[in-house]
Amino acid sequence: MSFKKSFWTILFLFLIILSFKDLLQTGYFPMHDDLQIGRLYQMDLCVRDGQFPCRWVPDMGYGYGYPLFNFYPPLPFYIGEVIHLIGFSFIDSIKILFILGLIFSGLFAYLLGRELWGKYGGIVVGIFYLYAPYHAVDVYVRGALNEFWGLVFLPAVFWSIYKIVKEEKKIYILFLSLTFGLLLLSHNLIAAFSAPALAIWGIFLIWYLKKSRRKLLPLAVGSFWGLGLAALFTFPVMLEQKYTHIETMFMGYFNYLAHFATVNQLFFSRFWGFGPSVWGIDDGMPFMIGQIHWIISIIFTVMFFVLWFEKKSKESLAVFLFFVLFLFTAFLAHERSSFIWTAIPILANVQFPWRFVGFSSFFVSIISGSIFLFIKDEKRAQILALIMIVGVVIANYSYFKPEGVIPMTDNQKLFSAKGWNKLQTDAIFDYLPIYAYMPPISAAPAQPWFIEGKGIITEFRKGTDWEQFSVFVESDKATIRLPLYDFPGMTVWVGNKKVVTSHDKDLGLITFDAISGNHSVKVKLIDTPVRSISNIISLLSWFGLIGYAIYVKKIDK
Repeated sequence: MSFKKSFWTILFLFLIILSFKDLLQTGYFPMHDDLQIGRLYQMDLCVRDGQFPCRWVPDMGYGYGYPLFNFYPPLPFYIGEVIHLIGFSFIDSIKILFILGLIFSGLFAYLLGRELWGKYGGIVVGIFYLYAPYHAVDVYVRGALNEFWGLVFLPAVFWSIYKIVKEEKKIYILFLSLTFGLLLLSHNLIAAFSAPALAIWGIFLIWYLKKSRRKLLPLAVGSFWGLGLAALFTFPVMLEQKYTHIETMFMGYFNYLAHFATVNQLFFSRFWGFGPSVWGIDDGMPFMIGQIHWIISIIFTVMFFVLWFEKKSKESLAVFLFFVLFLFTAFLAHERSSFIWTAIPILANVQFPWRFVGFSSFFVSIISGSIFLFIKDEKRAQILALIMIVGVVIANYSYFKPEGVIPMTDNQKLFSAKGWNKLQTDAIFDYLPIYAYMPPISAAPAQPWFIEGKGIITEFRKGTDWEQFSVFVESDKATIRLPLYDFPGMTVWVGNKKVVTSHDKDLGLITFDAISGNHSVKVKLIDTPVRSISNIISLLSWFGLIGYAIYVKKIDK
């Protein structure tokens, strides 16, 4: 490897490491979403209990359990569980997930930028995207692990679409299906709201690269294949959320009307803080796109606009497309776009309009490398790339550090009185089953109890999505209530016979009858038809992906 190549490789890797160096410290750093350690712990319990895919977690919902991973994107936590099983603590595993996200966000953006603008354009795009202030917000302020990972895969999906349209190799269908599937499993909202931009990108490329409309077929195949890979999560989210109090996630504080950003916050302010988003302009956290990011994008877009009129440069149209997408996503973060939010009710699922800053950051980062398409002199390209990279790092590096680092172990974080209470009660209404009229005000009892009749309950055992015990009913008949929420798929067997269950009107706890005598009782969450079909689709899709990879490898030889 020549010195020139070594220099840029070392510089790129050094700047990636610089973005997460403070995460290498021992301890835990505070974040808005302070449940990431707890979620990973619950995933660990699922895996060790053999519940796959993990859907029901046992300790949240104040110990009554609830279907967290039936609705909360699971991919980062599956990866985190692998890291934990290797030997890392839960705290370190979460930090490693953020580190991996920073690494791959830079690498994926580099791949896309290199395809569009060449080597130096790719390096600039990679560093600009890595050092976008919103990434620092997601990692060091909010701790928004899933959203961050969704933004990590976004450039990879754009890259895959570009490669499918540009080249004839069948392997790129595999890349599109894999990257889009992983995007869906990381953050379904990022995937859903990026879908229109992805479709526009694919159609634009077919026209821009003068390809046949038949290219739409591999794009569609890759996209639907990706949906199949993520079906085990995506379909239950769409079809079973009606069984939870998901409406509470869009009410009160989470109403989108309270969380628009101002023009000053988006473009001019350099305020940085670790506080919350609040109604009005006194937010304790930043929503900046990045001054260097948007200023350079405007300058380069104007330059390409001039080139369009002088030379009818087709490359200008790609820059215009990304600039329009940047303006539109930035507009969606501002209250002037409220008429769009009103007209498209599904946008309310975003909760915080300023989340679109993540998309804006991506589009301006792509534009940042466009100028290198027209710089033919390599020395000039190197100098400009170095100036731009140093400039964006100097401007934004100070954001890439936590508010502080707290010496803390897993036991202190999870099992202290405060930590355990937080795990059980925070966000308790988010995925509370619909049969619960209200959230519990105290922890779940240690075992089932009689609400009618008399008897003795012994040998109670509990797993992640199951409970079992022995019961001796002394009276002619008894009604027993479980410390477990009712939810579609929750099934009770008395002996070997499935019994009819009901639930109380307040907490929606599973209730059933038993006759006099000794009985063994088992309760388990079984798959509904929706979950079963979704699992089968995902299983077939993943096996198909492996088979297709082997097939492509053979024909490429």
